[in-house]
Amino acid sequence: MSGRRTIIYDTTLRDGMQGQGISYTLEDKVQIALAMDEMGIDYIEGGFPLSNRKESEFFQRMRKERLRHAKVVAFGSTRKPLGKAGTDPQILALLQAETPTVIVVGKTWKAHVREVLQTTEDENLRMIADSLSALKAAGREVFYDLEHFFDGYKDDPAYALAALRAARDAGADCLVLCDTNGGTLPGEVARILSELPMKELGPVGLHFHDDTGNAIANTLAGLERGAMHVQGTINGWGERCGNMNLCTLIPTLCLKMGDEAAACANLNLLTGLSRFVAEKANIIPDKRQPYVGEAAFSHKAGQHADVISKAPRLMEHVDGALVGNERRVLLSELAGKSTIVKKMARYGDYEKSSEVVSRLLVELKELEEKGFEYEAAEASFDLVIRRALGQYKSLLELSNYHLENYKSAGTPAKTVGRLFVRANGNLLMGASVGDGPVDTLNGALRDALLPLHPFLQKLKLTDYRVRVLNPERATAARVRVFITTSDGEQTWDTVGVDENIIEASWQALVDGLEYYYNNFVANGEG
Repeated sequence: MSGRRTIIYDTTLRDGMQGQGISYTLEDKVQIALAMDEMGIDYIEGGFPLSNRKESEFFQRMRKERLRHAKVVAFGSTRKPLGKAGTDPQILALLQAETPTVIVVGKTWKAHVREVLQTTEDENLRMIADSLSALKAAGREVFYDLEHFFDGYKDDPAYALAALRAARDAGADCLVLCDTNGGTLPGEVARILSELPMKELGPVGLHFHDDTGNAIANTLAGLERGAMHVQGTINGWGERCGNMNLCTLIPTLCLKMGDEAAACANLNLLTGLSRFVAEKANIIPDKRQPYVGEAAFSHKAGQHADVISKAPRLMEHVDGALVGNERRVLLSELAGKSTIVKKMARYGDYEKSSEVVSRLLVELKELEEKGFEYEAAEASFDLVIRRALGQYKSLLELSNYHLENYKSAGTPAKTVGRLFVRANGNLLMGASVGDGPVDTLNGALRDALLPLHPFLQKLKLTDYRVRVLNPERATAARVRVFITTSDGEQTWDTVGVDENIIEASWQALVDGLEYYYNNFVANGEG
């Protein structure tokens, strides 16, 4: 594959959200899209504009963002049977999303045409042609997903080819072969693609699900036989058993197969992207995930660790730093120093041997043991480094807070609270009534500090996430709280950990304000 450039198409924000227990806020989706753009993903599928208000608002938001590389894609399906593409709600929604690229899904398996669409095979071909022609006439780049292509081909190769040609003749820029139920095996993929007239069809893409655990193998088999476009999700999430995992495929292409995909230039961002998306979904990252998992380059004391100390290449198939991961020799004081030095680069030039790096390493290991995680909480990590370097300026010092919940019959529950903090040498009191303890703490804190710090008025909490770290402890379990704060132009994430969810929330809440104060106010920047 040396010299080829595979097109990477991400569907985390659409197909990935169909996975069990996965949901993102609108702000999450925007932030994930921006992170994917930075990674070098070629296409980002944003969702189905007609499905709900959040999906349509996402496309409106993304029109205001200046992406450096990626194209945002709106997803839809072919027109209805016996209808007209020019007036079909699906087609109109794709156009109204105003994305440069659209993707249309349609039927390939005759059983689906008859039993799901309840129309004829010929009408299905007209639906494909009419829908794609209308979108091409409107100036869109158009991809066509052939749903259940492999099942359809095995059932009737001639009809599957007819569907491919109908889409090609209508101007499709890429024909994407979908294994919608995930039941196809690598040998079948290789055989079927070998039988297709690839040169005649033009650009061919692949979309595999992982129901047999073969999505990566199927994708590689298809690429080896002429496909040039792949679709998948970050961390492999998606319907049922998930989609093809881009966090595994991308480094395999770049490091093993000599591919020149755009994302290869930013491969060191991959681990961070994987964990960032996991935190946004409030899902514990899979430690054993290839390339990006915490265990991917971890070694226990003993023979493996001994080899690692002498010749790392003999125990690791690639250098973990290439994908933004790090080697972990468990219980070794050397683990993590390179990462810390990289993180500290914005504050000055530090060597791994410097005393402050050693102190930070010890502190971070202690925090990690308590449950703190900074991959998706860079603002809290910024404060840890500032404290270690003596560059931290305190916004406040807590004296105490007191909260009470109350509820009367027939009325919503409320929380009333007050707190005392020291700021600028003064003891200040704030009070608030809120919908819950975190809302009340936030209100009371602002009530106390706004007279001294008017900048707090523009800071808003935009997200709040809780993860239980040791569920076996039930109600006594330790929790990790992430809070996202915004000033209307940028957002940042902070973290708090404690057995008391209110205290963990307080830590993350205060960090969000302290981060802004230290970076944009204390030095006269804001």
